[in-house]
Amino acid sequence: MTLGSPASTAAALAANFLGASPRWYKRTIVAFLVLNPALFSVSPYLAGWALVLEFIFTLAMALRCYPLQPGGLLALEALFIGLTTPAAAYDEVIKGIDVLLLLVFMVASIYFLKQLLLAMFTSVLLKVRSKALLALLFCGIAAVLSAFLDALTVTAVVIAVATGFYGVYHRVASGRAPHSDHDPANDAEVRALHHEDLQRFRAFLRSLVMHAAVGTALGGVTTLVGEPQNLLIGTVAGWDFTEFFVRMAPVSMPVLVVGLVTCVLLEKLRWFGYGAELPAAVRVVLEDFDRTQRSIRTPRDRAALIAQAVVAAMLVAALALHVAAVGLIGLGVIVLATAFTGITHEHRIAPAFQDALPFTALLVVFFAVVAVIHDQELFAPVVHYVLTLSPAVQPAMFYVANGVLSAISDNVFVASVYISEVSEALARGDISREQFEALAVAINTGTNIPSVATPNGQAAFLFLLTSSLAPLLQLSYARMVMMALPYAVTMTATGLLAVTYWL
Repeated sequence: MTLGSPASTAAALAANFLGASPRWYKRTIVAFLVLNPALFSVSPYLAGWALVLEFIFTLAMALRCYPLQPGGLLALEALFIGLTTPAAAYDEVIKGIDVLLLLVFMVASIYFLKQLLLAMFTSVLLKVRSKALLALLFCGIAAVLSAFLDALTVTAVVIAVATGFYGVYHRVASGRAPHSDHDPANDAEVRALHHEDLQRFRAFLRSLVMHAAVGTALGGVTTLVGEPQNLLIGTVAGWDFTEFFVRMAPVSMPVLVVGLVTCVLLEKLRWFGYGAELPAAVRVVLEDFDRTQRSIRTPRDRAALIAQAVVAAMLVAALALHVAAVGLIGLGVIVLATAFTGITHEHRIAPAFQDALPFTALLVVFFAVVAVIHDQELFAPVVHYVLTLSPAVQPAMFYVANGVLSAISDNVFVASVYISEVSEALARGDISREQFEALAVAINTGTNIPSVATPNGQAAFLFLLTSSLAPLLQLSYARMVMMALPYAVTMTATGLLAVTYWL
């Protein structure tokens, strides 16, 4: 068979479609694309629900293929067959412009504060000897940072710290010179003397990064900028930074306390894969490395750290005082952080946007699916039913519904759907402003807290699972779910009790 013949071209097209995704996954997406027009000819309402479930499937299978491509194909088909219109999708994007600006500029801005954040986590890791206290600090610091910054970036910093330290010790354990080529994923050269310490070090780092990942959820639920859906909900509700924090506090603060207590108990009890200590031999290697790095730090490096600290303080103040839209504050941070740390070339600025833009594009696809939900009134019967229940139980019902969906899907998508439906109910006069605010709190906490149960719901968890660190620490999907389980149970139950009795 000659190159370029129809058969080889067809095979190449099939191979290129969704790249390295499993064959069964590709066939499933093709089946969805074939099924939807047929369903639309029978019932647009039925086709709309099929599209929503298919889109949730692409989110749940994010480890097989990033949802932008399969989800985008489904959204494009929805526009083509008439489930919604480009104008309706555009309107949804315009409504969510604050969230898009947050993702584009705020996430990018923290890239230029990474040096400061890395120094902070490194200092904590080496100076605190008690594992329970160290775990509490990692969880607490991640929570505080995620309340004002972006959970993905905070997770990226934790990953960078853990990867760096793992590589330092793995190089020594492999008998490699400090500046020689070295593959930390290859254990073949690890000397027998170091095998046990390496496994204990893996368990130690694994527990710390999981505590920190949970911390991003604990802090992320509390403020307007903690998670993308927070800003979406806060914008619809008309809440500024301070009011959002106050509204969430009856739920978010008890959950925070329970989450931190859970952290300490897991380390003390050594359950669910927690409790591993840092081996003494590893600590010696890491401390030597840290001293070396400090000794070669130049005056310009120290000046950059000072500038980043000042800019970080200004960021917190600007958010608290609500001086501008969150995305514009992020742009301001980019300008200040780069201007005062010597970053002036485009090629040094561009990498800051790489982490945010794929998810920003995916969020636009979310909005197109939301437009289908609105045009076909898919969630209207469900929302109407819940709104017929007693106002006292409505927040708990929304919390549970959002929690279940967010644990298997993406919490930004779930939040955007439910807050839109509740907002329309308010506009129709079906609920009072007071009830709307209680439901908005339930939706926000429901999408943020139970979603820690799986990597599918929390972007920070998924980012950790798909990072280069996960295989180094032997952190699989199943292990992550197991380690997140006690947090998911205690935090979700606390959130539900708070929503039920304190809203």
